[in-house]
Amino acid sequence: MATKQNHSHHEHSGSDLVAAARDALVAAGEQWTGMRESVFEELARHERPASAYDIADNLSAARGKRVAPNSVYRILDLFVANNLAMRVESANAYLANTHPGCEHDCIFLVCDECGEATHVDDDTVSGGVRGVAKASRFQTRRPIIEVRGLCETCAG
Repeated sequence: MATKQNHSHHEHSGSDLVAAARDALVAAGEQWTGMRESVFEELARHERPASAYDIADNLSAARGKRVAPNSVYRILDLFVANNLAMRVESANAYLANTHPGCEHDCIFLVCDECGEATHVDDDTVSGGVRGVAKASRFQTRRPIIEVRGLCETCAG
């Protein structure tokens, strides 16, 4: 589940999301293969972060033959590198980026009870983190901030 804040791009869903992901990957000089499409469609189907094992198991069942988690990991790494997916580090799981190809920093609110990870874009927070890194003469690649706690539903 993604939330926009201080962001002006279009959120995609369904077949529009898959087409946007394909277009972004091809524009980055990569190939959009049948397997990559299957992995992205399976990832996009999940509202909560999904592991490579979850995706491999679901694809294996749908295809009637085993899909290796290592293959799925490689594809997910490619998706993260090209901003088609975001990795929730603490859960070792992934979410589809609903605005593929758009570069931004990752801020996640992760519920310890139900596992929901809400993605929030806040340029003030990520800019502050980048500023601290720069002041320490540290060259950032992509800040990832995770806040663990309880979502509104689980907090009751």
